[in-house]
Amino acid sequence: MDTLTKLGILGDAAKYDVSCSSSGSDRKNTKDGLGSGYKAGICHSWSDDGRCISLLKILLTNKCMYNCVYCVNRATNDIPRASFTPGEVIDLVMNFYRRNYIEGLFLSSAVEKSPDHTMEQMLEVVKKLRIEYKFNGYIHLKAIPGADMTLIAQSGLYVDRMSINIELPSSQGLKLLAPQKEKQSILKPMKYISSQIIEKSEERRLSRRAVPFVPAGQSTQLIVGATPDHDLNILTLSENLYKRFNLKRVFYSAYVPVSSNPLLPALKQPPLLREHRIYQADWLLRFYGFSANELLDETHQDFDMSLDPKCDWALRNIHLFPVEINRVDYEMLLRIPGIGVKSAQRIVRARRVCQLSYDDLKKIGVVLKRARYFITCRGKYYGGISLNQPAIRDCLLLGSNERIPRQDTWEQLSLFSNTFSLNTTSLTPVYNSAD
Repeated sequence: MDTLTKLGILGDAAKYDVSCSSSGSDRKNTKDGLGSGYKAGICHSWSDDGRCISLLKILLTNKCMYNCVYCVNRATNDIPRASFTPGEVIDLVMNFYRRNYIEGLFLSSAVEKSPDHTMEQMLEVVKKLRIEYKFNGYIHLKAIPGADMTLIAQSGLYVDRMSINIELPSSQGLKLLAPQKEKQSILKPMKYISSQIIEKSEERRLSRRAVPFVPAGQSTQLIVGATPDHDLNILTLSENLYKRFNLKRVFYSAYVPVSSNPLLPALKQPPLLREHRIYQADWLLRFYGFSANELLDETHQDFDMSLDPKCDWALRNIHLFPVEINRVDYEMLLRIPGIGVKSAQRIVRARRVCQLSYDDLKKIGVVLKRARYFITCRGKYYGGISLNQPAIRDCLLLGSNERIPRQDTWEQLSLFSNTFSLNTTSLTPVYNSAD
């Protein structure tokens, strides 16, 4: 099998891994032009310093020893199989880089033969790229759960970011759909990577010569909708992962019905809207000071699909509102629907000089079509309706123009297709700011 055919198979197989945001282009190249818009296996991600970079996103192999029910690469699935050699991956990376197609590599893999065998091959790729080929580009590597910790430790010295996919939110789901995998084999390397990142960061503070270890941090992926887990379970797990392992991101992937099995839900389409709501809630956890048990509880275990999580929380806690915009503290400002981090900071700075009026809030950037029902300005309420949950909810739903992922199509970006859908399945997580 030639390299181009392998690239078609293994680049396409990598689209189900959403631990970096992806995009593509159908723009045709002009004759004698510079660069290329060719989209084969290329995604966009962000480096540690915030730069947006193009990555070659491929699997080392899609030959898998595991038979996870939800996975397209499971051992019993009848699909074309292929494997790159480390040398082939290196040649692709260097040739694509020299032609300005990419700026880095996202390398993942199914587990062929054993976790150690697969991890050894992936280590060979990144080590040779760095040492023999002097490749300075960005590298994101998927660590293989169950691999020897020495292999993971060595790999961390050559890559910018490393991730280990948890995939399923609960141990029960893992036992049901992926019985060959163990939760501990996933959490153990995550803990090790986290501890090494902290340790090496301290060493680099003391000496510039200290070798960095996964300087862009680690991330993981959770599948949404493959198991009956509630949003509360998913969000609580994410919150614990952020706290315990200091993850950069938890990515969420709406389950794509790639096979029929009585253990899997009978879905016609991936639950993209649910994924969207969880991304919004994740944003609230990381930047707005919310906790999982504030956004959801045992009596309210799933997000309202009609409203964003912050509006939903505010309506369920309507007794806390309205708040006076000129006196409320910064933490509460962040909890007002329609007020984001930047607008909250602007409000705090501006009201040190004078009391803000309702018109001032428009200039600051507050989304007043949501915020007006939860605030007063100089003691005056501008909601125009009585302060009760049903009335405000009706107004929010009536005036909502929130950009929600379309449900009519979920075709993912293909490597060699002539067309693509803007609504790829979770490859580009679509979510509004959590205002």
